[in-house]
Amino acid sequence: MSTPDPTGPAGPPNSPSAPHRPAWIAALGRRRWIAALLALVLVAAAGIAVFSLNRAGRESAPAATQTQSPSETPTPTPTPSQTPPPAPAPPPPPQPIPDLPAAEMNVLVIGSDSRGIARNEADHTAQTGEPSDQRSDSLMVVHVPADRHTLYVISIMRDLWVDVPGVGGSKINAALQYGGIDLTTQTVQQLLGITIDHTLMLDFNGFKALTDGLGGIDVNVPFAFQSTIETQHSFTQGINHLDGQAALEFSRERYAFTDGDFQRVQNQRTMLRAILARLTGGGALNDVNAVRSIVDFASCCLTVDKGFDPVQAAILAYSLRNLDVNAIGTMTLPTAGTGMVAGQSVVFPDYGGIAAVGAALREGRIADFAVP
Repeated sequence: MSTPDPTGPAGPPNSPSAPHRPAWIAALGRRRWIAALLALVLVAAAGIAVFSLNRAGRESAPAATQTQSPSETPTPTPTPSQTPPPAPAPPPPPQPIPDLPAAEMNVLVIGSDSRGIARNEADHTAQTGEPSDQRSDSLMVVHVPADRHTLYVISIMRDLWVDVPGVGGSKINAALQYGGIDLTTQTVQQLLGITIDHTLMLDFNGFKALTDGLGGIDVNVPFAFQSTIETQHSFTQGINHLDGQAALEFSRERYAFTDGDFQRVQNQRTMLRAILARLTGGGALNDVNAVRSIVDFASCCLTVDKGFDPVQAAILAYSLRNLDVNAIGTMTLPTAGTGMVAGQSVVFPDYGGIAAVGAALREGRIADFAVP
């Protein structure tokens, strides 16, 4: 015969197997049973509520991707009362660059042989009248036609023996030493009988800095040669990508050539053409901001005449946006041989040929002399 479970429900009052319990114990048992039942009901109700809330959340939220963790909480959806922040205002359009009047222009380009800062030396000469320790290593008159579709570049031999105003007979490159860019400009104007509208000067260090700043220059070298100065760079025939130092050696070299300075001025024109091709490539001069950036970048190294400020430089650069570099005409100002004057090796001017070139510049016929 099994022993009754003392924790089980009480049997009938008269059952012989049911032990006798006081009434308050029986009442306590009933209350525990009722409390347990109530607790079970509350737990069930809470479960139903949680299930309903979870189901409502799943129906209103977007479907989770496979990469989401089950524990991730979906991003709450903004309420209709929330407004997105305003979009930032677009930058103002760049200030337009005006076009130059449809008129011809002559620009004198000077390459100073100064190892220091040519601008400072020129300023000192202008303020004190004292000669400086620099000469023109290169001189080019750039004629800009009214349509701006091409250019004409005329090289002047640096040893050309001419009359320098206020100095007398001298090599033309010494005008920079005695009177800076102003005297050099006067000398070229007197020689050719033309008006120089603007003058630009660049020294060795500035030339290297500008070339490197442009990422180097692709130059079409006419024949192979090795420089005799500084790093003695070797140039191969054809396209050479030159950094600032190599570009300077290419532009300065003369001893490697049988015709010396005559080949050097041709190489300087080749370098100018390559720089213009780099500046106009990809339509850079059609971008107003790019033009201003180029002018700002170059202003560190260029010395210009008093009337040629960065605004005027930007206007001139922008006017060349349709330039065809393959149509640029070039020439060397006519000479009449070489010789010695006062112990100096000089180049004599061909005054008849120079007069003809000056007349062509004044009359818009320079294309008859300067050819691509």
